[in-house]
Amino acid sequence: MPILTFLLELAGATMLLLFAVRMVRTGIERSYGASFQRVLTGQRTLAQAGLSGMVLAMVLQSSAAVALLTAGFSATGLLGFPTGLAIILGGDLGSAMIIQILSFRLDWLVPMLLAAGGYLFVKTEARKARQMGRILMGVAFILISLRFLREAMDPIRESAFLPAIAGHLARDYVTAFLVGGALAFVMHSSVAAILMCVTLVQIEAIPFAAGLSLMLGANFGSGFIPVWLSRGMAPAARRLVWANVALRGGWAILILVALNLIFGAGLMAMPEGGQALVTAHIAFNASLFLLALPFCRALEGPARRLLPDPERPDASLPDALRPASALDQTQVANPSQALACLKREVLRMGDLVEAMFRPALDLYKGGTKEEIARLREMDDEVNACLSGIREYVAALPTDRYSKAEQKQARDLMEYAIRLETAGDVVAKRLTVLADRMRRKGSAFSREGRTELRRMHECILSNMGLASNILISDDLESARLLSLEKTEVKRAERDSRKRHLKRLQQGGRDSFETSDIHLETLRAFREFNSHIAAVAYPILYRNGQLLETRLIEEMDSETASG
Repeated sequence: MPILTFLLELAGATMLLLFAVRMVRTGIERSYGASFQRVLTGQRTLAQAGLSGMVLAMVLQSSAAVALLTAGFSATGLLGFPTGLAIILGGDLGSAMIIQILSFRLDWLVPMLLAAGGYLFVKTEARKARQMGRILMGVAFILISLRFLREAMDPIRESAFLPAIAGHLARDYVTAFLVGGALAFVMHSSVAAILMCVTLVQIEAIPFAAGLSLMLGANFGSGFIPVWLSRGMAPAARRLVWANVALRGGWAILILVALNLIFGAGLMAMPEGGQALVTAHIAFNASLFLLALPFCRALEGPARRLLPDPERPDASLPDALRPASALDQTQVANPSQALACLKREVLRMGDLVEAMFRPALDLYKGGTKEEIARLREMDDEVNACLSGIREYVAALPTDRYSKAEQKQARDLMEYAIRLETAGDVVAKRLTVLADRMRRKGSAFSREGRTELRRMHECILSNMGLASNILISDDLESARLLSLEKTEVKRAERDSRKRHLKRLQQGGRDSFETSDIHLETLRAFREFNSHIAAVAYPILYRNGQLLETRLIEEMDSETASG
């Protein structure tokens, strides 16, 4: 078999595996991503945090994704170091558990998964049904890629080349460890890298000893994926991922040396087969989780000393209220720089509005007068941002700007107006409703609060997407945000119908809070509409928006888009 053909087939199977893992994760994030913050930040004990990380990693099929989510919440102050580290350790264990499921020979499931997934993705309009179709097809592609990988390796098992390489990796466990680490980092997926190692051991392309060293190296290397992806985050985020790397690296090296000494001395028989490698992978992560969990709090001090927080000149004010305007008056005559300043200021304004909206729903349950007053004070800062942006745009010399640049400046100012209006929704409507509920001493029904919480989480997710669109001008993201706006409208309509049904059934809590519930729903929908406005200029510019309706296409989405 020509070596070029082998390499092409191996590369194709590997790329399909990476694509499929990403496809599953994308579907899950789009369906349930808004709930991740509540799941991760609502844990009270380290054991609960570790369990939530494990479940989330099994759902996302990625420990790196869990680590990045956790690091992001830690950077914003929503998660402390001990809880965050427990979640990441649990995520590593959950990622190992999913390897066990995917390592079974499930080729018989592929036709059913493709048929069901294809129908849901192509023929249905509901968002969650379509994303479920994406998930099912992604799982099918994972199984297909593993079969392709086995078929690509079969012809060379009897060659002189593979046994020589496999024998060298079995003898030189340090090289095998490094190769496994590099493989996991380059593939940016520990699941894909370890599935490949398991498959190679299953078809006897490499011995168990080589697979064990590769697996331990992949566990170490996968820890560097979130380190690399979080390199620009705040120290609070980077402390978590570096602590995880230190724990995983130290434990992997210790196990590597210990097992090779034990096997070399003949104290234990060498296991065989891919299942033994999967078991070893799970045992490695489970033992690390159990041993490290009690020390999560003790590790915070050393991690903080190694990566201290930067000094803040004005520590008396919250971050969101510190004046830090990005508008540089000396750059008004320079179109590229002036537009960049405008974009940064609008981003800062969006961060302020998000800081106002994030705790808004909690005020209904136990908000104090002081907390409500602080949110209203933040609205003054949002208003000041808008005034500064208006003055800055008015000062731009139009003779130095092209028509496209002038329109971009106007679009940014118009979105700033929408953000200011969104801030007013929080300061002048949501806080008023929360204060009314506080004075009445009433509470939403359990069903009503769940509906509002889900809608609140979805809008927070849309705010993150809106910020990304503002930075990237990405068309697919703009389309997605426009579709999410429709989903929020649908959620508001469905919640209103369910609320009225509860009233008909005589629900006492629903009756007492009926007006507040319905007004909050309307306020949420209006807030989200203002946030989603950032997508309109991009959609108009690309011919994807006719008046107020999104152009319908058969399927413009990609698996990762």
